[in-house]
Amino acid sequence: MSQKLKLFFAVFFSTSCFLFSQDDTQTVDASKPTNLYTQINGALEYQSHENGGDLYGLRVNVQYAFDADNLLLLEVPFLYNDASNKFGISDLRIRYFHALKRNITKRLIAIAPYADITVPTGSFENGLGGNVWSLSAGVVAGYVVSPKIAMFPGAGIVHITEPSDFDGASQTGVNFQTNMSISFNSRAFLFVNPIVTFLSNTVWSGEFNFNYMIKPNKFKVNIGYLPNFTGNIHTFRLGGTIFL
Repeated sequence: MSQKLKLFFAVFFSTSCFLFSQDDTQTVDASKPTNLYTQINGALEYQSHENGGDLYGLRVNVQYAFDADNLLLLEVPFLYNDASNKFGISDLRIRYFHALKRNITKRLIAIAPYADITVPTGSFENGLGGNVWSLSAGVVAGYVVSPKIAMFPGAGIVHITEPSDFDGASQTGVNFQTNMSISFNSRAFLFVNPIVTFLSNTVWSGEFNFNYMIKPNKFKVNIGYLPNFTGNIHTFRLGGTIFL
C-alpha cells in the first residue's frame, strides 16, 4: 500500500474515533438522498472489466452542504490498472444538487434539480480514464410510499464529448433512474437503483448499496455493487462516511 493511502486511512479512522466522542449536533437521515449533509466519504473499490484490465483503489468524495437545500460534491478516485500496471488519479466528478421544493404534499417530499460533470483527468493510455467529458443535468423527485420505503425517480439529459485521442463522435441522450430506499430500522437501509441511459446504444446499469449507521448522526459504513450490464463492468465498494 502506498504511503498516501496509509496516510488517508490514518486520518480517516483518527477522525472517526474523535467524532465518536462528540455530542450529536444534527439529526441525520441518510436514507433519503434529497436530505443534504456535509460529509466525507471514502471507499475501497474493485472494478471487474471484460476488456482493458481490472481496477483497484480508493474513491474519496467530499460533499459540502451550503444549507439544507444546496450541496456541492467533489469526487476523486485513486485507481490501479492491473493490465497497464499503472496507478493514478482517475476521472474527477463534480455534482451540484439543489432541493427546489420540499414537502409539496404529505408524500411528495422534494423536487431537486442537479448538474453532474465528469472531468477526463485520468490517463486513457494507462486505462485510468475515459478520455471524454460527461455532462448531465436533470431532476429527482422524492416520494414516500410508506414509513420504510421511499422512491426517488429521476430523469436527465446526458452529453458525452468527442474523444480527444482517438476516433469517435460526441453523443447526447437521456437517462432515467428509479431509486428505491428501503429502511429496515433506524440504522440500516438499502438503495436499489436501476438506471437506463439512451445514447448511441442503450446502457443498462444500476446500484445496490447497503448502509449501516454505526454512530447515529456521525458515522456510517456501506457496501455497494454497481453493475454496468451493457459494458459487462462490475464495481464493488466498501466504505465509510463521516458526517460533519
